[in-house]
Amino acid sequence: MQVGIIANPNKQGAAHTITALTVVLQQHGIATELEHDTARIIGAESPSNASDLAKSCDVIAVLGGDGTMLNAAHRIGPTDTPLAGINIGTLGFLTSCKDDELHLFAEGLLEKSYKVVPRIMLKSSVIYADGKVDTDFAVNEITLSRGQTGRLISLDAYIDGALLNHYHADGLIVSTPTGSTAYSLAAGGPLISPIAKAFVITPICPHSLTNRSLVLDEHSEVELVTAESSECASFYSIDGREVIELPSDARVQIKKADHQLHILRLKDRSYFSTLREKLHWG
Repeated sequence: MQVGIIANPNKQGAAHTITALTVVLQQHGIATELEHDTARIIGAESPSNASDLAKSCDVIAVLGGDGTMLNAAHRIGPTDTPLAGINIGTLGFLTSCKDDELHLFAEGLLEKSYKVVPRIMLKSSVIYADGKVDTDFAVNEITLSRGQTGRLISLDAYIDGALLNHYHADGLIVSTPTGSTAYSLAAGGPLISPIAKAFVITPICPHSLTNRSLVLDEHSEVELVTAESSECASFYSIDGREVIELPSDARVQIKKADHQLHILRLKDRSYFSTLREKLHWG
């Protein structure tokens, strides 16, 4: 078995965890391959980029938190290779274990006492008036918001070609089940089992109290358009990354992506135990 390693260089303790993980895996007879930016953290060299690891490794260990996992998923691109998050610091929803559980991680790989959980992702297509189309995918969510202005935006949302609603709000979130514990939750959206075949539309601070989150089945197709009556431009972002101001005549089409994100879970670890711990449930 070979494990690829990607780490967040901005995490305090990243260098220590990279070295410790490499040593522990080698002690268990597991080969390692560092992504080139990760190698530099410990003063080493590697020719491999993130997508190379997906081709040459059986598992990719991602050292950091949920944000590092999101970033790694985008850098790696579509792959069936599972990602195992090793949390440096606080508990994460997407991580498999903490940085003081490296022996458990190595033993789990060696004994194959883990399972790989597929998570649905979203494909987003921004269609411009001149016919240009920009596509990307989301692990957590796709957001249209009002940016830094104090004004509300107006958005028309269509489901499978039929008008759903005219939203007057700070914005709108289209979230995967994975993202239901992220921005959508902060905006009042529901928690959804990570393996559910669904996604959810959640308005951000809607002007009307009758506007609520809506859970859709995985085959639904969503289209978002900035209404002519909107007081300001819409700003588009995926997974909290780069924010782009959209022209008023651009359309955003969203549907389930053709590929999934594969998350490695160790034996006796579950999403619900993480949820209980993270949300301080009894």
